[in-house]
Amino acid sequence: MEMEWNVVCRAKWKHRWARKNVVGLMLACLLEDCYIESGDALVAVKSRWDQYGMAVARPRSNIIIRRVSGTTPTCSGVGIGSEMSGGIANIIVEDLHVWDSSAALRIKSYRGRGGYITNITVSNVVMELVKAPIRFSRGSDDHPDQGHDLYINNVVGVEIGKGPVLEGIPGTMYERVSFINVSLSGFKSKSKWLCEFVMGEAHDVSPTPCRQLKSNATSSWCKKPS
Repeated sequence: MEMEWNVVCRAKWKHRWARKNVVGLMLACLLEDCYIESGDALVAVKSRWDQYGMAVARPRSNIIIRRVSGTTPTCSGVGIGSEMSGGIANIIVEDLHVWDSSAALRIKSYRGRGGYITNITVSNVVMELVKAPIRFSRGSDDHPDQGHDLYINNVVGVEIGKGPVLEGIPGTMYERVSFINVSLSGFKSKSKWLCEFVMGEAHDVSPTPCRQLKSNATSSWCKKPS
């Protein structure tokens, strides 16, 4: 397993492509105990682009990202995609602290890009002054061809700009999305949750999540904290 720890990274915020930690070269990776300032995602998980990623067909899997903190005014704390044509699976993100940032977690890709995103677990996240805490984005048809088994739990956010934005695309719905023990406060606008083409569950979540996340469900796949 490749390992990287005790890292401090700083880049000029005004530069759109200020370097980030890109986890895209190995099948197993541990990134921990890092402080990062960036003009892009603090940590990005990628698995090659379009036909090149499909041809190589090597997913990015078995990656652990933990005890990462930092700020990125234009992007996310942890970004998954958009280059994910080889597939992304078995990712653990824990003990993430993000402030003065666009988002804490963002998952993105493009329609027809192929690949998949599955079995992503994000836990113990603290965020302050974040515009959109959690975002599944489609932008210009941003979306993986398959997205399922996404577990997000133990999240606290204060002075949040707006609610989570979870946007899928017709025909490529995010399925089995779980939110557990999530508290978001301080919205600067009236917006709460925005959910389109997403299915899952939510337990002990505030403010009240969208109807696509069935709070009264008890499906066995939903990982509840012990």
